[in-house]
Amino acid sequence: MATEMAIATKAPATIAPIERLASDVSRCSRSGSLYRGVFSVETRITLLALEPSDLLRLMSTSAPNDNTHTSSARTVTPGTEAAKEVDMNAGMNDDNGITMNTSVPLPPPGLQIAIDTENPYSANNKEHRRLWWALPLLTLGWVSLIAVIASSLISVRLWELAPGSVEQVASRLSFDKKALSQVTRYPAESSVMFVTAYGGQLTALDALVGALDPDVDVQTFKERFGESTPGVQQQIGFQSMTSAKQIAEYVAYTRLGLEASFTLGAIVVNELVCLETAVALSACKQLGVGDTITALNGEPTETLAELAPLMAVKKEGEIVTLTVIPHKSSTSIERRVQLIVSPEEPNRVIIGFVPADTRTVDLPFEVGIDTDQIGGPSAGLAFTLALLDELTPGDLMGGKKVVATGTISEDETVGAIGALQQKAVAVKAIGADVFIIPASQSDEEIAAARRAAGSKVKVIPVNDLAEALAALESLGGSGLTNATISL
Repeated sequence: MATEMAIATKAPATIAPIERLASDVSRCSRSGSLYRGVFSVETRITLLALEPSDLLRLMSTSAPNDNTHTSSARTVTPGTEAAKEVDMNAGMNDDNGITMNTSVPLPPPGLQIAIDTENPYSANNKEHRRLWWALPLLTLGWVSLIAVIASSLISVRLWELAPGSVEQVASRLSFDKKALSQVTRYPAESSVMFVTAYGGQLTALDALVGALDPDVDVQTFKERFGESTPGVQQQIGFQSMTSAKQIAEYVAYTRLGLEASFTLGAIVVNELVCLETAVALSACKQLGVGDTITALNGEPTETLAELAPLMAVKKEGEIVTLTVIPHKSSTSIERRVQLIVSPEEPNRVIIGFVPADTRTVDLPFEVGIDTDQIGGPSAGLAFTLALLDELTPGDLMGGKKVVATGTISEDETVGAIGALQQKAVAVKAIGADVFIIPASQSDEEIAAARRAAGSKVKVIPVNDLAEALAALESLGGSGLTNATISL
C-alpha cells in the first residue's frame, strides 16, 4: 500500500499535459492498443494519478470524431511500434504491481477484413476463393440426405417380388403321440428344403433400387393383386399353404400304403379370369375374390362336384344367376353373370373364376408342419418328400443339399409356381447342390432359373413325384425302401 501511495504522490510532478496524454490515448486507440487494453507503462501510471476533472477533460479531448473512428478501423500499427510502447525497464516485480506485456497486441477482428479488401491477392482471399463452393455443396449434401431418408420412409403403390429364404422342412415337422404310436420316425440326415420369395410393399427408395436389380420384379398394384386386395390375397395365401400341407400328407401316406381321403369344401373364388374386353356382366366385374358360390340358377352348389355337371351343358354368352355370399359377409345376394370360354381350354365354358382348394383331408394321424407366416402352395412337393424321408429308413437326399419347389396334387402331379427366378437366386445363395423344379414352367422361366442358380446347382425339372424320387436316387439317394407301413 505504501508503494502505491508513493507512486500517487510522485505522479503530479511527472504528469504530462492533458493534451499530450490525450494524444497518447488517441494513438493507442487508432493502433488497436486501446481495443486490446494495452498502454505504455508511463501512460498507465499517469491515468491512475489523474483527478476526476482532468479525467473528464481527457475523455472529451481524446474522443475521436466520426472521421477519426472510420480511419482507425482501417489502420494497423506495425508490431514493432506497438512493442516500443511497452516500458522495458519496468519489468515485473512485487513492488510496483505492474505486469509487463511483451507480446505484440493482435488487431481487432475488423482490421483483417480491411487488409483483405485492400489486398485482393492476399493468402486469406485466395483461401476464400478456393472455398466459394463449400456452402452450396454442403446445402446440396443436406438436401440429398433428407431426400434419401424421406424416400426410404414413404411407401408407394408398388410391390416387389424378390429372393426370399431357404428353409429346412424336417425342423418344422412335429409328430404327436398318436402318430408315433402308429409309425416310426426316421430323422432325416440331410432334410429337403423349400424356398420362398419375398413380396412386400416398397418405399420410393426400394422401388428405385429394385428397378435396377435384375433379380427383383417391381410390380404395380394391378399386376400384384389384380381385382383382389392385399388382405384377401394374404388370407388366400395362408389357405393355400394349409391345403398344400394337407395334400402333401395325403400323397405321402397313400404312397406308403396308408388310408387317406379328401372331403370337398365350399366353392370359393380364388382368382378372377378377366378377358381384355370384359363385358359388364362378366364374372370379372360381378364377383370378388373370396366370394362363396352356393347356387347356380337356384340349384344348390355346395361343392365343385355339384357345380361341374350344371356347367357342362352351358354355352358361351349364356347369362346365369349365381347365389353368392360376399367375402366377409354372411348374407346371400344374387349376381347375374355372362359365361365365357376358358382362355386355356377353348372347348370349355366357365363362369370366369379359379376356385380355391377348400378340401380337407382325412388322415390316420396328423403330422404338424409349422409354416409360420408363409403363404402359398409352392412348398407342396418339398413337404411330400420330407414326409416320405421321415417315415422311411435311409436318406432320400443322399447327403446332398436339395431344394424342391412346386405344388403337389392328389394324383402326385407337380404343378408350376411363381417367382421361380427369384427362388433360384435364394437357392444359389445357400450353396445348394440340387434344385428340383416343375417341368410345367415355361422354357423361358426354366432358362432364367438355370442362369440365376449358377453352374454349381443342378436344376432338375420334374412332372410328378415319381420323377423327383428317381432323380434323387440317381444322385445317391436311398430311394423308398419301405412302400407300406402296417398299422
